[in-house]
Amino acid sequence: MEHIQTTRIPCFRRWNRKGWSAFASLRQSVMIGVLWVGMSMLLLATQGASAQNADTAAVLRTLRIDEVGIAGSQTSPTRSSLAQTPLFDRKAQAAAPVQTLEAALRLAPSVDIRERGGKGAQADISIRGGSFDQTMVLLNGIDFTDARTGHQSHSLPVDLDCISGIDLVDGVPGLGAFAGAVNIRTAPLRPTYLRIESAGGQHGYAYANLSGAVTSGRFTLLGAGSYRRSDGYRYNTDFENYNAYVRASYEAERAGFFDFQAGYQNRAFGSNGFYAAYNPDQWEKTSTALASLRWIKRIGRLSLGASASYRKNFDRYDWTRGTVSNRHNTDNVGARLWADCGWRGGTTSFGGDYAYNHIFSTNLGLKLPHAHGDGFTHADARHTGNLYLRHTKQWKRFDVAGSVGASITPYGTTALWSLSAGYLLAEGMRLEAGASQSMRLPTFTDLYYTSQAQVNNLDLGPERAVTYRIGADYRKNRWSASALAYYRAGRDIIDWVWHDEEDPVPEWRNKWHSEQTSRLDTYGIELAAGYTADEGVLRRATISYAYVTNDRNSDVIAKSAMDFMRHKAALSVEIRFLRRMSLALTGSFYDRNGSYNEFPVPGDPSQLRVRDYAPYFLLDGRLQWEKGMCRIFVDATNMTDTRYCDMGGIPLPGAWVTGGVAIMLGR
Repeated sequence: MEHIQTTRIPCFRRWNRKGWSAFASLRQSVMIGVLWVGMSMLLLATQGASAQNADTAAVLRTLRIDEVGIAGSQTSPTRSSLAQTPLFDRKAQAAAPVQTLEAALRLAPSVDIRERGGKGAQADISIRGGSFDQTMVLLNGIDFTDARTGHQSHSLPVDLDCISGIDLVDGVPGLGAFAGAVNIRTAPLRPTYLRIESAGGQHGYAYANLSGAVTSGRFTLLGAGSYRRSDGYRYNTDFENYNAYVRASYEAERAGFFDFQAGYQNRAFGSNGFYAAYNPDQWEKTSTALASLRWIKRIGRLSLGASASYRKNFDRYDWTRGTVSNRHNTDNVGARLWADCGWRGGTTSFGGDYAYNHIFSTNLGLKLPHAHGDGFTHADARHTGNLYLRHTKQWKRFDVAGSVGASITPYGTTALWSLSAGYLLAEGMRLEAGASQSMRLPTFTDLYYTSQAQVNNLDLGPERAVTYRIGADYRKNRWSASALAYYRAGRDIIDWVWHDEEDPVPEWRNKWHSEQTSRLDTYGIELAAGYTADEGVLRRATISYAYVTNDRNSDVIAKSAMDFMRHKAALSVEIRFLRRMSLALTGSFYDRNGSYNEFPVPGDPSQLRVRDYAPYFLLDGRLQWEKGMCRIFVDATNMTDTRYCDMGGIPLPGAWVTGGVAIMLGR
């Protein structure tokens, strides 16, 4: 400001994502000092009955502006019928001892990560007592969930340095997110930069990453490529992983905002015991290519949007490494249109989406009269769609949102709904409650997979659930706390059920059969608290706890529905010392419900023992030195060398030490 001010004006010198209504409540001019704007619109103006509700349109630009005087008001954006729970934040957890997406999610109380190998070689993501097939996976709000199997859904070509945050989108009504959705958001570290990272350590581990961004006016480009490998921590657990990812955005003055992303991943990994615990010689290779384009245009009170996406997956599975057993080629196509209108009564949204899923396979799908392409003998396809109408309204401290819609699938048309409400009890404290209906279709694996130990079921239909939740959230200054309780009433649950040798159906005897004869009621609570500071020795401390229990109406022996994480507790601490040094420690306790078959003699399925999952404790740490453009770190995972497993008795790595250096140039 160059003119002399005759009245004292309050000055906000730090932007911390509070509602604009704070300015309006002052009823006077407000001066913003140094304003860094990380433009990120979370457009929850999406379908009440669609799988793609968390639609993030990030304007990848950071602006620094001079001090300006502001007078006027703009109401806080109304909340949608969805609840957002942060699972990972890059800025807050920059010093944490995590190198992969799976490690970043492992400490979140809402998420159950079940790994089969080290450093993210293969893992499943489950939410609040659900299964990996009941979890929707979004990348920047675009649904890239794989229709063949949930094992592949989170195999996305993005590295942790490109991920700005991960959110749990809870209560997504409609098709796909039976238990919830995980939305992974990408953004550059700086407007313009070049970053190089290299790391290595035990078990032949090596990692190299090159990433960067360019910002020019209204255009931003983010790009990254990486290579990760290991010789494995035991026989046949070696892996290689290649990632390439690009995201570009452009905001045209008249045409609107355009957001494009594309990526490619190639993975190969030894699968010792991964899918049959007694077989140490399994092997798998997957390739994933994906792309999406989104357009958003604001016209007065009306906002228009459209998106299109495509994901292609190749998968090869060897029962004996080097000898092909199963191969799959899947295509997942999506498109969506929506419109939002703000008026005195609130904000009304209407839209629809369409999805097409197709598979060629050597054993999944209907038998083809002639082999297709590279020896594919089976195929199947399905079309699904959703229509929705949603409305939100806010009155001072109270807000409410609701939606109705219909999902059109090969199994018929289903009406769906959601409702939520929130109340700002005091400064920084919010109460909320909600209920939503959700469903998911059986995967191609659920419908068609058959083997010497498994029999498929073509009569499977959708799973359905109604979820109720109530929670409280407190954030003020350096402190935060949250509490959540939920109940999910699941019906027509799909699972593999064991039939003994006396079963009346001969072809099912001593085999697993895919069925959905049971209901599953899930109850859970989540508690979390945290402290953060920008200065001092203690910079960050968080503690969390989650409890889940299930009530099933059937005594059948199920393969996965009852293997949920019953108790989960985590504590993380970050301290700074000697000016440029930091130490981050995370301790976590896990207690899983259920049991598994253990095969003490590799390759011999007759030597079988049934064992309960045992509780275990993990301690990880990172020691880091940082100055200017350079950062040097040493990571130690499982420092107590705990022997444990997440899945079917597959032993996971003991103590594993790695170290690396990262150099970033830019502004």
